[in-house]
Amino acid sequence: MKLIEVRHVTKTYAGAGEDVTPLDDLSFEVADGDFVALMGPSGSGKTTLLNLMAGIDQPTRGDVVVGGETISSLKPRALARWRTRNLGFVFQGYNLVPVLTAWENVELPLLLLDLKRPQRARRVEVALAAVDLADRAHHLPRQLSGGQQQRASIARAIVANPVVLLADEPTGNLDRKAATATLTLLRRLNAEFGNTIVMVTHDPVAAEAARRVVHLDKGHIIDEEKTTHA
Repeated sequence: MKLIEVRHVTKTYAGAGEDVTPLDDLSFEVADGDFVALMGPSGSGKTTLLNLMAGIDQPTRGDVVVGGETISSLKPRALARWRTRNLGFVFQGYNLVPVLTAWENVELPLLLLDLKRPQRARRVEVALAAVDLADRAHHLPRQLSGGQQQRASIARAIVANPVVLLADEPTGNLDRKAATATLTLLRRLNAEFGNTIVMVTHDPVAAEAARRVVHLDKGHIIDEEKTTHA
């Protein structure tokens, strides 16, 4: 079943001298339960595509549909509600609040939902256990390694049971050991828990964790391949 549909999307930004078009009439689909890696050189449009699927940006032309909802047509307030209920985002720089513990950082998305404290606590416990970080729950980000901070970021992204998990260079700031552990975790979330994942990466090793690798260049999909996990 199609979970994400990007339909003939063009994105143009006004530049100082001339307009910049990172995506040009691009169509793209992700099935429910898939794990897709987006690859391409800088300026190929992969991060723009991720931001459109997240509703962080809006297309100049075309539609973005996620879970049957045309998010490219939503007003800002409705879009914010949609993101809260349907989207988990993993950032390269972790984006953890430095004065909050891992537990409190993971709990943040739940504060926007109509949940009682015991319900929030149970979800945080499950999310931290899923990323093997329960024993570091009450540590501040500065007390965690880079790999542990990324695991906390992933726990925060999955705690609200999102429809789709988007990851922007999730291993970009990690050493190879921590990167491997992060990719193993993403594979587990996809294979065991059924999370649909779209990941932007420059790293061919990271891309091999996905089921499908889509190559972009100059705003177009130029190639697509399945990995051994397909």
